[in-house]
Amino acid sequence: MKQFSTGLVVGKFSPLHLGHELLIRRAMEACDTTFIISYSLPELPGCEAHKREQWLRARFPDAMVLVIDAGLPHNDDDELIHRRFCANLCLDKLGTTVEAVFTSEDYGDGFAEELGRCFSARTGRRMTVRHVMVDQARGIVPVSGTLVRSDPHAHRHFLSDAVYASFVEKVCLLGGESSGKTTLAAALAERLETAWVPEYGRELWEAQDGVLRYEDMSHIGSVQLQREAKARPQARRFLVCDTSPLTTLFYSREMFGRADPALEEMAEARYDHIFLCAPDFDFIQDGTRRDADFRQQQHRWYQDELSRRNLSCHLLSGPLERRVADAVAHLSSADHFPP
Repeated sequence: MKQFSTGLVVGKFSPLHLGHELLIRRAMEACDTTFIISYSLPELPGCEAHKREQWLRARFPDAMVLVIDAGLPHNDDDELIHRRFCANLCLDKLGTTVEAVFTSEDYGDGFAEELGRCFSARTGRRMTVRHVMVDQARGIVPVSGTLVRSDPHAHRHFLSDAVYASFVEKVCLLGGESSGKTTLAAALAERLETAWVPEYGRELWEAQDGVLRYEDMSHIGSVQLQREAKARPQARRFLVCDTSPLTTLFYSREMFGRADPALEEMAEARYDHIFLCAPDFDFIQDGTRRDADFRQQQHRWYQDELSRRNLSCHLLSGPLERRVADAVAHLSSADHFPP
């Protein structure tokens, strides 16, 4: 038997850090059913409603999660407005009252009292809501949302992998055959001290002795994205991706004259930074590639397709060292991280 039938945790969770997770875990240990409400007006950078909902559902699949992004009180509004707003959410959106509210703040007692008054007024029967304080002194997890937002990468030890992954920016490298893309991916990842995701399509091509079927195309795109998702939590600030499903889309159209709708959708995957490798050095035939003219055709296709999709890219040219330095400088100016 748990102490309470129903419990409530409310927060901005911007971002959801390990202090929040401690609070929610304590609530779930004490309650048969735990309700989590999250809202913020304004929303804080990198912590938009859809991300908060994703974090909460991933970390606490057994909780009842409600993330609200419309009709909200402002974060600076009087606390009474927020307390009554939460009470109404419980009654009107969740269809429940709660026996306890869990916080790490001084306001918890007053919050619980107002919830009890609101529930009593709406149900016509006297209801009392208990306040359970959890780690008010931040002695177990010494963290705050303000601290983590100041630099999620420096404070990643206060974030679960599922949450930190949202702050890792994906860097996509595109380029025709023999344009130095894979060599650049490894070198750039080393310079950034982060992870990189190799091109799965080439792995499969080699495993199948240079034969790819139409059915392989959507599989390649899917596995590429799966590997990116798996690698993202282990990356540091950036995840370098050697190609994207856009490349697979090109080969599907080139080799088979068509593309599976699923692959077309995968080719819409978004990347925070896109670099296009210029075909400006000697073409190297390793026995698996077409020729220099085909490389130029690919390069033009990328330019046209990126433009058609309104996706900006940064062209990298010259020897490897210059490309790495140019990419790092571009990322530095965009992200303000130390070069």
